[in-house]
Amino acid sequence: MENSLIVLILAAGESKRMKSNHSKVCMKVAGKPMIDWVLNTSLSLEPKSIGVVLGHKMEEVKKTIKEFPVETFVQKKLLGTADAVKSAKSLLERFQDGDVLILYGDVPLISKDTLMNLITKHLEENNSVTILSAQVDDPEGYGRIIRDKQGKFLRIVEEADTTEKEKTITETNSGIYVFKVKKLLKALTEIKNDNAQGEYYLTDVVSLIKGKMGILEIFDPYEVIGINTRAQLAKANEYVRGRINEEFMHNGVEIIDPKNTYIDVDVKIGKDTVIYPMTFITSDTVIGKECSIGPNTLIDRCKISDNVQIRYSVCESAIISEGVSVGPFSHLRPGADLRKDVKIGNFVEVKKSVLSEGTKAGHLSYLGDSTVGKKVNVGAGTITCNYDGIRKNKTFIGDNAFIGSNTALVAPVSIGRGSLIGAGSVITKDVPENTLALGRARQINKVGWVKHENKEEEQNDR
Repeated sequence: MENSLIVLILAAGESKRMKSNHSKVCMKVAGKPMIDWVLNTSLSLEPKSIGVVLGHKMEEVKKTIKEFPVETFVQKKLLGTADAVKSAKSLLERFQDGDVLILYGDVPLISKDTLMNLITKHLEENNSVTILSAQVDDPEGYGRIIRDKQGKFLRIVEEADTTEKEKTITETNSGIYVFKVKKLLKALTEIKNDNAQGEYYLTDVVSLIKGKMGILEIFDPYEVIGINTRAQLAKANEYVRGRINEEFMHNGVEIIDPKNTYIDVDVKIGKDTVIYPMTFITSDTVIGKECSIGPNTLIDRCKISDNVQIRYSVCESAIISEGVSVGPFSHLRPGADLRKDVKIGNFVEVKKSVLSEGTKAGHLSYLGDSTVGKKVNVGAGTITCNYDGIRKNKTFIGDNAFIGSNTALVAPVSIGRGSLIGAGSVITKDVPENTLALGRARQINKVGWVKHENKEEEQNDR
């Protein structure tokens, strides 16, 4: 394809039907803002330039797209799609001898292959404008493609301006076009807003363009679905996640119940891993081979090696090495780094801590801001008291140490290699290697005390 193409993405709309305080183009489909989907697809076409027209909540959109190599333009008043294109007039004038592809920030599922076919048709036929249309079962909300009896394209009619007969037409305008830039610039000077909405429609620009006109019809309506409501957002997510799950299963991942498994785009999972129902796996997560994940588990931005088991747990920005077992009901918070064969069990929370090879924390414990050596046994109810009200302090536990149940390690503190901490201890000072440490009050037994007290109470009650 001759590289005379620029891309212009319209992302200024407010979409009142979304009923949100945020820009709709920043809302996520399978873990990625919809405008990111459009930008990534645009970049794959290798255009000379990409422009994005901003308007509603533009600072939020700018923040979302700041890593992309784009030029931004502002539509000061939301007066329709043609007016939005006018906002990028300076870009169009710089590339007036080329062609421009018009896309939308709220139409995220358009594929590279479809756009390549549209551009190729436009160039090979030397069209002034080429329109992408789609057959849909429910055309409500879309502009209709009007053809004559011989099937030749006549015009596009917006939903608000359709007659009752035109409403039954199922071939709809996707709003995606390729224009010769010179033709588009000329038509933009002639556009009027004499329609039901009082706006400047890009569809009217199409009718003003002089020259050859082409149309490419596609039959997958999901590619051109515009997301304007929460229901449409949910539908797009369902569709994309279905495709994601199918691809994983095709590549050797076992998903027990695809309809109740939620995996974001850009997740990587090795073959022979089993994903159980009601598991949520977010973008940037990597999972190795022959793992068992779920059920009822959230994996958020984690790096997980081979042969890992995670059940009924929440894992956030954690590193989980080979052979680790997590859960049930564990919580790995950001900075948790579990080395080979670590076991984390019932109601254990780990935050910003390294647990070295073979260490076990089976029950009801909190390990925060800690470095734990190899083959350490952490008894039930153990906590690292890492916060003194001002700062977070560190705990160090050496290899082969044994921490008795219900122990409080008051940081900063260091437990030496091979040491044993008696159950119920409060440890406030460093413990040397191979040492038994007890930090609890002396036990006093008063024989017969309870019987004596009960007798006095009975007398007082008479």
